[in-house]
Amino acid sequence: MQDRISFHDQIKRNKIKSVLLIFIIFAVLIALSYVIGMIYSGYFFFILIIGIIFSLSYTLISYYSSDKIALASVRAKPADYNQYRQLHNIVEGLCLASGMPKPKVYIMPGEQINAFATGRNPQNSVICVTEGALKKLTKQELEGVIGHELSHIANYDIRFMTLTAVMVGMIAIVSELFLRSLWFKGNDDNKKSGAILLLIGILLAILAPIVVQLVQFAISRKREYYADASAVKFTRSPTGLIQALKKIKRDSEKLKVSGAVAPLFISSPFKRLSNLTSTHPPLDERIRILERM
Repeated sequence: MQDRISFHDQIKRNKIKSVLLIFIIFAVLIALSYVIGMIYSGYFFFILIIGIIFSLSYTLISYYSSDKIALASVRAKPADYNQYRQLHNIVEGLCLASGMPKPKVYIMPGEQINAFATGRNPQNSVICVTEGALKKLTKQELEGVIGHELSHIANYDIRFMTLTAVMVGMIAIVSELFLRSLWFKGNDDNKKSGAILLLIGILLAILAPIVVQLVQFAISRKREYYADASAVKFTRSPTGLIQALKKIKRDSEKLKVSGAVAPLFISSPFKRLSNLTSTHPPLDERIRILERM
């Protein structure tokens, strides 16, 4: 018989792992900056500044408009209080239990069981569920799903993933600028040490964006485990979320959404060829961990 898992321990472990993974991204950025700085001396700082400006501008615009962009892309509509009274009651009850302000509640078309949360903080947040989730889930199962999404809001996951996206974007832009700058770099340094340093810089510029993208996927998966454990904390029981995830696993309906918003959902609307490139952990693994709580 397997030992029981405390949701408090699960939350703590996934929080630590998330911080360690984002530290890896930061370390890659520092290493890339140092090597390119050695190659170009002071000139590189201009490349770094340009990369920071582009990355921050793009990401901050997305960050402050994330809820509007996500809702528009899935054609979501505000959930009428009278028509969706049970949904509102569930959200209100869990918010009272967790001490959170109530987010705006939306409904999106689609028969697949799914839901997502977005917004930069608890005061500016949104929860959206599919029509299929309302039709196919019991009240307890819907509570588990809503608890999971409220956890993303309470844990500031949008802010955390935005910070990750900024650093990943900076690495991608700096790597691209460095590789393109090689076309204009003269052959004034033929020393063996200079050639080795240049080769290291090229390898880092090619591999760094790939590595940090994989790390970003890993962070996203850890935040899903984190939200599952926090949902148990909110609802005081893993049963509802377990049953909901089992229904999601059996659900054969397709959901037409943009790849940009897919990571927000409780379960990925798409099938991935590899867990390494998935933003969500396998449903079987999530269910297995919840069943031990």
